Amino acid sequence: MNAIQPADTLARQLALVIDLNVCVGCHACVTSCKEWNTSGAAGPLTDLNTRGAQPTGTFFNRVQTYEAGAFPVTETIHFPKSCLHCEEPPCVPVCPTGASYKRAEDGIVLVDYDKCIGCKYCAWACPYGAREFDEERKVMTKCTLCVDRVYDEHLPPQDRKPACVKACPTGARLFGDVKDPDSEVSQAIRERGGYQLMPEWGTQPANQYLPRVRTAAVAGGRGAGSAATERPATVDALKPTLAALCAGTQEA
Repeated sequence: MNAIQPADTLARQLALVIDLNVCVGCHACVTSCKEWNTSGAAGPLTDLNTRGAQPTGTFFNRVQTYEAGAFPVTETIHFPKSCLHCEEPPCVPVCPTGASYKRAEDGIVLVDYDKCIGCKYCAWACPYGAREFDEERKVMTKCTLCVDRVYDEHLPPQDRKPACVKACPTGARLFGDVKDPDSEVSQAIRERGGYQLMPEWGTQPANQYLPRVRTAAVAGGRGAGSAATERPATVDALKPTLAALCAGTQEA
């Protein structure tokens, strides 16, 4: 069993904060993640039988899309999801070889491929379905927050961010230290009501989401011509859908 650094003793916790209000579902984060990690330290991320009836592929980041509301008043929600780098990651203590671990210096959860035996215990333990099994290498993989970019001193400071953050055309993805109250991500969480995904699971996800502003038409069923907007009164309304999305990814 692996020991986990207690969450309240971590000096830094690097994480993503995703603004659901401006995500347009373009998948730029997905493709940039795939491109960078396939050619970087985490790659290659394999795809098998890509043109067949049952293609399989390894992705660190996915965008799940669903409809909210009831016809004819609906809206499309795009929900990006990857490893949430939990402060209490359930994937770490179940790993029999110590391949899954959480770094004390920045809170990033990683996999040591040399130790991984592909047993998939971590995938079963992860309630968010964020683990990916690489069919070719027979190891478990996951988002690394582009740790090789973040600490690369050969890159300009403005480029030391995850590939998905750099690629997002709408600025929907923020990156920084959520333990630093003055960081951009911490300010966004405070000012915009950022929330953790399914906090009742007790994993304390480091990644957080900024809630979507709903149009009055969808929120109250009025005519689509109304320009009024409102914030959801609570995230609880989305929980059944989010739970279903997590379960679906985990089964896949």
